[in-house]
Amino acid sequence: MIGWCLSVLAAHWRRHPGQAATLVLGLALATALWSGVQAINAEARQSYDRAAQAIGGGELSAVVRPGGLVTTPEYVALRRAGWKVSPIVNGWIDVGDGRVRLVGIDPLTAPDGTAALGAMANAPSDALGNGGTLFAASNKADRLRESLGFPVAEVAEIPPGMAFADISLALRLLDRPDGFERLVISPGGQRTAPLPDGLVIEAASATQDMAALTDSFHLNLTAFGLLSFAVGLFIVNGAVGLAFEQRRATVRTMRAHGLPLFALVIALVIELGAFALISGLLGIALGYAIAAALIPDVAATLRGLYGATIDGSLTLRPAWWLGGLGMTGAGTALAAAGGLIALARMPILAPARPRAWSMLAVSRTRWMVGAALACLAVAAIAGLFGSGLVAGFVLLGALLLSAALALPFLIERILSAASRAARSAPAEWFWADTRQQMRGLSLALMALLLALAANIGVGTMVASFRITFTSWLDQRLASELYVTAETEEQADALRAFAAEVATAILPIWRAEAPIAGRPGEIYSVADHPTYRENWPMIEALPDAWDIVARGTGAILNEQTARAADLWPGDTLRIGTDDFVLAGVYSDYGNPGAQALIATEAFVQAFPDAPRLNFGLRVAPDSVPSVMARLQNELGFEPSRMVDQAGLKAVSLAVFERTFAVTGALNVLTFGVAAFAILTALLTLSSLRLPQVAPVWALGLTRARLAQLEVLRALALGGITAVLAVPVGLVLAWVLLSVINVEAFGWRLPMRLFPMQWALLGSAAIVAAGLAALIPAVRLARMSPARLIQVFAHAR
Repeated sequence: MIGWCLSVLAAHWRRHPGQAATLVLGLALATALWSGVQAINAEARQSYDRAAQAIGGGELSAVVRPGGLVTTPEYVALRRAGWKVSPIVNGWIDVGDGRVRLVGIDPLTAPDGTAALGAMANAPSDALGNGGTLFAASNKADRLRESLGFPVAEVAEIPPGMAFADISLALRLLDRPDGFERLVISPGGQRTAPLPDGLVIEAASATQDMAALTDSFHLNLTAFGLLSFAVGLFIVNGAVGLAFEQRRATVRTMRAHGLPLFALVIALVIELGAFALISGLLGIALGYAIAAALIPDVAATLRGLYGATIDGSLTLRPAWWLGGLGMTGAGTALAAAGGLIALARMPILAPARPRAWSMLAVSRTRWMVGAALACLAVAAIAGLFGSGLVAGFVLLGALLLSAALALPFLIERILSAASRAARSAPAEWFWADTRQQMRGLSLALMALLLALAANIGVGTMVASFRITFTSWLDQRLASELYVTAETEEQADALRAFAAEVATAILPIWRAEAPIAGRPGEIYSVADHPTYRENWPMIEALPDAWDIVARGTGAILNEQTARAADLWPGDTLRIGTDDFVLAGVYSDYGNPGAQALIATEAFVQAFPDAPRLNFGLRVAPDSVPSVMARLQNELGFEPSRMVDQAGLKAVSLAVFERTFAVTGALNVLTFGVAAFAILTALLTLSSLRLPQVAPVWALGLTRARLAQLEVLRALALGGITAVLAVPVGLVLAWVLLSVINVEAFGWRLPMRLFPMQWALLGSAAIVAAGLAALIPAVRLARMSPARLIQVFAHAR
């Protein structure tokens, strides 16, 4: 009996192959965007795990000196006392097209199971030591050979963007003094012997976890994936709902001939399961292609925002493709649940009566309004009482869902007002017919609203960030020329040269030390008007720069201030010294803690830090000639000189690529929403003959009816676009004032871009018009005989 029922149900899809394609494509697109995002997240997290395993990651405790290095005599003393510790140094080296993280280890004492030790396990003895070999990932090996002119062995197990070396070679390549960032403690290697003065044990949990640091970015991507999946489900829900409505007579006939309800439901579930399997496999293939196209930009984003390095390749991992199939099945069940429940509750002959479905539609509208109010209440609770990133995304999701659920009710109220204002019979029919079509188009319009709101919200955030970031760069990059010396002797020659050609030479020296208990970077700052007049402060004491100049104060970047809840006037610990927090400055794009102290205080706190970087204040038009003289007279390589304009251009290029991923997901989501409108209009066109034929018989031409079809789509698209603007602005506010602060630690001013809204609204109206064009052309070319046939059937 079930097999007979399946063959009858399948006949519908044979007669409507376009609708079957719509259902498959809708599910496939929803699955593709979701599984693509999950593939990217899985690849990134795999890279984090590999990088953590390289040197023990967060699994091993370590002996460290806060604000300084562990010396070789201290390391030797610990080993003699029975401590199983192994020295680690790490830093960054330039390779022309980027940077590589270089990790130096001692192969004889490194903990078992780390990737660094595995990479060197089979190396010959002459590959180790000060004149040995680098071990690098294959994607960086060639660049390292070209840049360093050094033997480099390619090892597949090494995480991308990393290289390993014997610790003596690493110290030489990094131009570091003798000393180690940390001594990793092997499992069971901690002893009761006291540590030398100044050394402490850093617990495994205190080690920076890149996966935790980047959770905000991956949660953001997941939210985009869910939004896109929801938009795709609107297509599926509409297609499944219309399929139920189209087969009302078929269902009535089968039930009247004795088909049990459970057999009908089982047959429908099997049918939907087959669609879900086919669509899921197609969606996973599309998702893999999307992820492969986006992962280079994701890698650039993670590198720019967090300093994280991931591989640019993609692996087909069971976790995300099985998850994609699961989401497809769950989405199909969700889309079909309403129709199946309604079908099960109706009397045997009721499914064929339009009035029964109409009453259900009214009930559904009331339910949606109630659900919208409930979502609004959830958003209010999350906004007023919640905290953290998850609460921010709950607020965001609840607001979007509330707006989408309220959209059909709002549009119906607008259409009712337009109908009452109509002054002719065709106009009254037009608005009344548009209201009737809302039952079939509501889900597609909800998808369009979500897509438009996401585009407006994210576009406003990115554009606000771009303007703020550009202004911030103008303030931060005040020096006309930035120069890095190779040696202290060259730095001394640079100072003497700058006395002739520059109005000021500003030391830009850097050291690493804990800031408020977090790993951070400390920079020197000179007492010069360049900083007093240009540095972008958020909050500061009245005499902030005077306090810093006296060596007793420091200024801190915004994200660290928010994370540690430190503000001007508080005490800030840097390394082992305490400073008065004189000010907090904006520091967009920096993933870590950063502080500025006076040059004299810097030299006193970090006497061994390199002093090779300088900013030169020169006349802007003399920059090329100064760079030429530095190269010819002092032997500076061009790569060690960067002019202000060039540095800004590079920074802005990194910025644009950082947000390329969100832009691409916006475009994909908008495309899915446009497809939702097209499929809904195409499916409705075959159901509308009973409404169109009487109007044609009363005198409206087919061409006029076709024009009204396009006009109806334009009107609905325009109304949706107008309603999407406030929703998008609320979304932008949440992103800038809640999500951004929780994820990155800085707050951005919100700016308005009416021209952007107009362009997006125009795009929505055009998309709706184009979607209506095919049904309108069909109606204009429809033969009168087919329209007359409507009156020959019982409707």
